[in-house]
This record gives sequence, C-alpha cells and structure tokens, in this order.
Amino acid sequence: MSDLDRQARRLTRLRDRGITRTTLMVHDNARDALDVLRPAFVDPERAAALLAAWNEVNSARPPTNVSKVQHISPWRYPGGKTWLIPEIRTWMQSLPPANRFVEPFAGGASCGLMVAYENLATNVVLGELDEDVSSFWDVVINGDSDDIEWLCNKISEMDVTLTQVREVLNATPINNRERAFRVLLLNRCARGGILAPGAGLTKMGEAGKGLKSRWYPDTLVKRIVLIRSFADRLSFYKGDAFTLIRKHKDQKRTAFFIDPPYTIGGKRAGARLYFHNDLDHEVLFRLCTDLCGPVLMTYPEDPEVIKLAEKFRFKIREIAMKSTHHALHNELILTKV
Repeated sequence: MSDLDRQARRLTRLRDRGITRTTLMVHDNARDALDVLRPAFVDPERAAALLAAWNEVNSARPPTNVSKVQHISPWRYPGGKTWLIPEIRTWMQSLPPANRFVEPFAGGASCGLMVAYENLATNVVLGELDEDVSSFWDVVINGDSDDIEWLCNKISEMDVTLTQVREVLNATPINNRERAFRVLLLNRCARGGILAPGAGLTKMGEAGKGLKSRWYPDTLVKRIVLIRSFADRLSFYKGDAFTLIRKHKDQKRTAFFIDPPYTIGGKRAGARLYFHNDLDHEVLFRLCTDLCGPVLMTYPEDPEVIKLAEKFRFKIREIAMKSTHHALHNELILTKV
C-alpha cells in the first residue's frame, strides 16, 4: 500500500468521525496558540465551548466610529464623549420623556448638545466650573447677536500662524467674548486640546500641517450657528457640579449625565488635563444615589470605581472605546438601579 493510499484511508476514517481536513497556514508566532486550541478541533464538546466563546466575542459591540457621529461641539476636548453619543441617545430614548437633561461636568458638551439638538429633553443644562470654558458657553448660549457675530468673524479672520496664535494667547482678554475666542483658539491649537497649565501647542498637526490643521474656521462657525439655532433648549450654569446636581435632585423627570474628571484609583489623567480636577468620588456617588431622576455615569474601568458602584448599587456595564491614540480599552457605564 502506497503512502497516498494510507493517507486516503486515514482521511476516510477521520471523515467517518465527522472530521474533515482543513489546511491552515500559521505564522510561527501563532503556532503555540494553535497547539493550545488543537484539542477543540477534534473534541465536539470543546469545539462547542470554543464556538460559544467566539460568538460572545464576535457579538460584542465594536467601539463607536466617531467619524460617523455628527459633531456639534466646536471643541476637541480632552476626555470628550463623542464616542458615547449613541449610548446616551439610546438611554434617553429608553426613559419616559424628560423635562430636563443635566450635564454638570460639561467640558466640550458633546452629549448635552446632541440631546438638545435631537429634542430628547425639553431643556438641557450644561454646567462648567472652569472660568475660560464657561466664558465660551456663556457667550454661545446666552450672548446676544452682536457677540455671536463678533465671535464668528474672529474665527473666520484668524490667521493661524505660531506668531498670531501666541499673540492672542498671551494677551489679556478685556471682556467675555474675547475670553471665549481665546479659549477656543487654545483648545484647537493646544496639543490634545489640553487647557491645563503647561500644555504646549501642536507642532506637527494633521498631515504635518501644524497649527493650521487644527483650525477649521468654516466648520467652527457652522457649529456655533447650529448651536444658536436650538439655544432656546439650552441653559448654562457656571459653577460647582455638586451644587448644580443638588439644585435638581428632587426632579423625577430630570436625567443626569455624570462624566467627572478621571482622578480615581490613582489615575491622574484628570489632573493633567483639567485645571479643576479635585473631586471626592464617594460623595458624588452618594449624591447621585439620592437623586429622584435617572442617572448615567461614565468612568474608567478601575477596581475602585467598581467597588463604589457596588456599594451604592449601580448597574455596571463595560463599553469598548478607542483612545486619542487609537488604543482600545474599556470604559464603564453606570446606571442607577
């Protein structure tokens, strides 16, 4: 009997056992992993377990492609939540109609703006403590038509060179709208959009085009004009987030989106990114537990966060996201049970 005949008989016996031949080309670096999985290829029970694991992984929702999400905010805010917008939309649509949506740590306010734009709440309250960021939202939401025209003209006319940018950033604003323009310019031109002291300006930018690659005057003006078109559904609160939350604590039809600076569990990203970053997270959890309305909080995946969530009986769910540098990691979405 030839080698080919013996091979044919061997394949026939395997086929009778339900095993068919498949040829795989495996990279040397993957050979060890293949050897670990090899028993699952011939054992039906192991194969079923492997398939179930694969289906679970494969069915997990992929990270939001932020390029497919409509951008309303003119900010490129560090720690921004554009990637969370589909989740916030689904959450709001699952609730009874809300009179109010409160975002006490607004920052770039991408989620609150979406809620107002899509009319998912009658009124959206954006809260911000930072003086500079507050000046921008105060002008855009509460300013008169002259303020908006002045701001849009400044954006359109700005010659974004290193000299001109530094001249604006080094000058002392004489009024709120000048301060609003200055902080928007800093946000767009600073590395990573970071406003905290010590952050440098973008050097290479997109496609090596430097500062100009971060300044889209037509787009920025269009976004501001769009926000003004539904400003009647927006309110701005300048001040401490805890005070704003307590102000609405007894309102059953007020939904709260809580996105605090990430300073828990030894994570100092919040301290590096934001001027106001000192926060007692346990007090925040306790306060949110006492709210009459629904609450959605977002935090980094961290044992201390999970411990607090379990202590205060929040439902925990993981969601995949991509960082600024396209690294995949999990965030936690916490909702009040």
